[in-house]
Amino acid sequence: MPQVKIVARNFMDMVASLPAMKLDKLYENSFICEAILRSLPPLAKKYVLQLLYIDGPVVATWLEEWVLADGVSKHRVAIDRLIQLRVLTENLERKKEATYRFNPTFQRNLQNHIAQGGILPREPMPSNITVRLPSLEDLDAYAVEQWEFFLLHLISSTEAEKSTNISSSMMKVFQRGLLSQKDDKEPPRLTESGFQFLVRLMDTNAQLWYIVREYISNCEERGLDTADLISFLLELSFHVTGEAYNSNTLTDVQRNIIKDLADLGLVKLQQGRKESWFIPTKLVTNLSISLADSSSRKQGFVVVETNFRVYAYSQSKLHCEILRLFSRIEYQLPNLIVGAINKESLYKAFQNGISAEQIISFLQQNAHPRVTERIPSVPENVTDQMRLWESDLNRVEMTPAHLYDEFPSRDVFDSACDFAREYGGLLWENSKKMRIVVKAEIFTQMKEFLRSHKQ
Repeated sequence: MPQVKIVARNFMDMVASLPAMKLDKLYENSFICEAILRSLPPLAKKYVLQLLYIDGPVVATWLEEWVLADGVSKHRVAIDRLIQLRVLTENLERKKEATYRFNPTFQRNLQNHIAQGGILPREPMPSNITVRLPSLEDLDAYAVEQWEFFLLHLISSTEAEKSTNISSSMMKVFQRGLLSQKDDKEPPRLTESGFQFLVRLMDTNAQLWYIVREYISNCEERGLDTADLISFLLELSFHVTGEAYNSNTLTDVQRNIIKDLADLGLVKLQQGRKESWFIPTKLVTNLSISLADSSSRKQGFVVVETNFRVYAYSQSKLHCEILRLFSRIEYQLPNLIVGAINKESLYKAFQNGISAEQIISFLQQNAHPRVTERIPSVPENVTDQMRLWESDLNRVEMTPAHLYDEFPSRDVFDSACDFAREYGGLLWENSKKMRIVVKAEIFTQMKEFLRSHKQ
């Protein structure tokens, strides 16, 4: 069977990209098996549950008979996903039909988990030991605050008032691909990828997945086992949000990981008189859910007027920093950010690789509910002008080139023009003054040509 290359898009894609031995090691944990089941497409879940208690191979045509005529593509997606995750293995024999067989480790542990239930390696601490636990509302507010604070540090914003416990080396790992810096004297700039990452405010899980993926990759470079780390993170997703768990139940490596997760807002750390504990937030308990199933639309907050004024009804410093990327912030009130889109602010955004379409898309996706009722939600004169200002920068195209003059004769000049034209490198010629401009990419060929004609 040909190998399927997995591009890690979310948490389960990274699980699918693990080597077979590490995947089998993961499946020894029944909670990992349940996390895999929860992340599967609906049709793939159906196949797993219907085949779970069938021993031996299953003929491929048997599964195909379960699918209606218009569901063939979904069937193929479901089977491919199960094969990528090694939940099913495909056997292709000559002159025989293809068959599928359950991964025995996955099958056995999922059967036990469904029949008997799973037991986490740690239980919530009794309430007489843990006092003054935060309410679920306070915990959600803490998670949002920590996450936004981390993102402000990630883009090197001056709005990040307090320092972070994340090391500078680890922060640089997270910033890879998001920021660019020409030299040490110049402050880092947000790249096009960085802007796309930031404006995914409608889906915090997408942002979180990027950070977790980079974190896992960096831990692997430091010698930590990827399977153990993924297993621990998925295990945390089955803890109860708002409950306290004793830190003494963690290994030394896991304690270090928990400290990093606290800086990201995935858990909250508390210290008692004798014991210390961690409290999972919704960010970590949603970590194992597929991004496609967990995305939830947040309420918009931006109003754009025909006079290019921008009003953002938000208290978030992160929202303010995003708006500052393409508009001039004029003033801030406790629940309102007022700015203006002008030519200078947009040129700054364009120079950083942010396109007009990206900005327009951000404004449309985050439009305030009062303006989403009108079509378009962003005035046409604003979007048209933004596109025109962007096109102004594209009127002149820069091409590296060389100027050639002082040809010894008219014949050499004409031959050089023909040679450059043949290679598709002639940009400009002046027959009267015998001058030509040729693309730099054929400089070597032109040099050899002129040298041969001098001889």
